[in-house]
Amino acid sequence: MQIEPRNVIAIERLLLFYGSPSSVPFNWDEALIAFVTAFVVAAAVTLVALPLIVKGCQYFKFYDLPDGRKVHKTPVPRLGGMAFMPAAVIGLSAALYTYGDTAKEGITVSLSTLVMASGAFLIYAIGIFDDRFGMKAVHKFIIQAVTALFLPLCGLMISDLNGIFGLHEIPLWVGYPLTVLIIMTVVNAINLIDGIDGLASGLCILILSAYTYVFAVNDSLMIAALCAAIVGSLSVFFLFNFFGRMGGYKIFMGDAGSLFLGYVCAYMSIKSLHRPIAPVNCGEEQMLISVTLLLIPVLDVARVAVQRWLTGHNIFAPDRTHIHHLFMNVGLSMHWSLAAIMMLFLSVCGINFSLWQAHFLLPIILAVDIAIYAFVVTVLLRMGAKDEEEV
Repeated sequence: MQIEPRNVIAIERLLLFYGSPSSVPFNWDEALIAFVTAFVVAAAVTLVALPLIVKGCQYFKFYDLPDGRKVHKTPVPRLGGMAFMPAAVIGLSAALYTYGDTAKEGITVSLSTLVMASGAFLIYAIGIFDDRFGMKAVHKFIIQAVTALFLPLCGLMISDLNGIFGLHEIPLWVGYPLTVLIIMTVVNAINLIDGIDGLASGLCILILSAYTYVFAVNDSLMIAALCAAIVGSLSVFFLFNFFGRMGGYKIFMGDAGSLFLGYVCAYMSIKSLHRPIAPVNCGEEQMLISVTLLLIPVLDVARVAVQRWLTGHNIFAPDRTHIHHLFMNVGLSMHWSLAAIMMLFLSVCGINFSLWQAHFLLPIILAVDIAIYAFVVTVLLRMGAKDEEEV
């Protein structure tokens, strides 16, 4: 049965638009038990693992050392992201165990899922290596390109822009590099926005919580449970990262965590565009969710890269020009900067939903989003410059 997107009410209009019939009846009670199991088990694994990782980092002196561009002033353990992938796998396994026999028969592992798992493991391993020994940005960039290529090679790629820039279906020779570019952009966006306590983990909690529901209503139970497991792990990490100083367990996720999260978010955004039996004319709604959820980190990394290029700086060179730095430059504390960016993220989500309810097209909504982001950045830059002049 097809769903007419314009007639679906409230939030269902954004999130239930591509619910499609399945050979296995969807049981919300069973699914919720599985998702809660994934969340709780992954959270428990992370709760046990993080203190051990902190102690290990302290013993071997594996720290993220402060410098001129970083916010923290004292050495902090930086291998917290090591817990994410093991916790997610264990949480997902526990969730699959709770499904009934009928539901298990409907769970299939696609080639794209296996490829994603391989790419995620590779980028996770490289992140750990970088956290421990360090890697040149160019080398990480090359490895990211290889892992990004995994997805289009197995058929998971962007093949329709759904009216953005006036374009719809695009040829393979455009879709392949575009998909790789988008994956690498998202990976680096999550990696580079991880500059203050709770920001990367907080944004990814919201993003992957949304994808948990998105995949659940499409009967993609395994992927939904995976998202729930990662959210569980991130929720515990957020507490250690944000409040850890009080208990002596302050820790950063490091590249092992941020690169892994970026790759997972990129996969979820592209995977959500591929529906086996999608309702008519629902492409824009699918694209809207992915654009909305990833907009803030992607716009930030794009702005910073362009700014560095225009000023003649190495686009891989670290600096203090990201949006969290801009908020702190106007006098906000790290925690208030986090709150401001999270409010900006939620505001964009609300605005996009309202505009879509009012029947605005996706290109117009995207233009509004860019204008909002540009306005916020411009105000912050002017306020920061004024503060510097007064000093």
